[in-house]
Amino acid sequence: MHYLIAGAGPAAIAAAERLRKLDSDGEITLIGAQPQPPYSRMAIPYFLTGKVGEDGTYLRRSSDHYKDQRIELVRGEVVCVDASAHQVTLADGQQFNYDKLLLATGAEPIIPPVPGMDDPRVQQCWHLEDAKKIIELAKPGARAVQVGAGFIGCIILESWVLREVDLTVVEMGPRMVPRMLGDKAGSLLRSWCESKGVTVHTSVRVKAIESSTQELQVILDNGETCLADVVIVSTGVKPRVAYLAGSDITIDQGIVVDEHMQTSAPDVYAAGDCAQGLDFSTGQTAVHAVQPTATEHGRVAAANMAGENNSPYKGSLNMNVLDTLGLVTCSFGAWEGVEGGDSAEMYNPDNYQYINLQFKDDVLVGANSVGYHSHLGVLRGLIETQIPLGSWKARLQANPISLADAYVGVNQAALQKR
Repeated sequence: MHYLIAGAGPAAIAAAERLRKLDSDGEITLIGAQPQPPYSRMAIPYFLTGKVGEDGTYLRRSSDHYKDQRIELVRGEVVCVDASAHQVTLADGQQFNYDKLLLATGAEPIIPPVPGMDDPRVQQCWHLEDAKKIIELAKPGARAVQVGAGFIGCIILESWVLREVDLTVVEMGPRMVPRMLGDKAGSLLRSWCESKGVTVHTSVRVKAIESSTQELQVILDNGETCLADVVIVSTGVKPRVAYLAGSDITIDQGIVVDEHMQTSAPDVYAAGDCAQGLDFSTGQTAVHAVQPTATEHGRVAAANMAGENNSPYKGSLNMNVLDTLGLVTCSFGAWEGVEGGDSAEMYNPDNYQYINLQFKDDVLVGANSVGYHSHLGVLRGLIETQIPLGSWKARLQANPISLADAYVGVNQAALQKR
């Protein structure tokens, strides 16, 4: 059996390793587009600040790991999938046949159509090569403008502050991390960043980037101009699926998969940031571009590729946990609420603290918080188990931070009923 994996990120590595455990004799080929060993993009901010070297970003530390696992690494980019012929083609013309194929090609950055984006001082922060260029440009004291304050933007934001650059952030949404935080939570995050010396603009778009030999001028659509030595673009990502154009594989937001992570094409599976899998909270399918989901996708896909068809995917919980300059924010599940649901809220802006809980009947279905660390595992547990809260719902509405007590209480009550 030849297992071919297109991609070399967390989903791909999790799948390859699970396949090796399940099939000791199968041939496993991993195709990665980057020149380095497989690495985690989540580690790039630590590379930028010097907390880790390049090898600290690698997903596996041993240089012999893949050889020892008998996983063949191939450098190249998949540009075509012929599902009927069970064959993929790489950009350099190489072709590989497969028995089972996993598409784990991840995501790619969205580049806004703004004049001036082609200046070499305008950089993305997506690959290790990008990070190396930014290190050269973002010297201490340099003026930096970051375009975008979404999840990835707020991860890398800390890197610029620690590098002691003069940072301005421009976000077109009404608040920072608008797809993760509500108005109050996003406002607290903005205030926190501003207290650390970051200038933040929201509800503003970049109109153009004009350049001279001395500096860049970032022209905003509100008439303001920000001067910069370097511009970092972090305006979101999208599934990398263009290479599937013309194939028989169904694409919606991403590559549509069933509960076994299989696509519409026989023997072709998908996992990670390119896959549109089951959303635990809604029962619909969605792209959840976070590493824990990618890793779980990969493991489930591998089990089904190896013939364990009793391994359905239960769905990923929409979950984001973000540490920005020491302030932890998070969202879980249906954090914006559900129709006919109830909510509970605590707001303490002087201490940068906020929590909002969302209920459907007496079940916790979502949460949004700022400034709390200890309750994150409890939140996830209460939402994923869908355990009825009973009298604890009213107690949480009165005191939303009593989550640990609620978790213990409802589980003890459940045990007593057995």
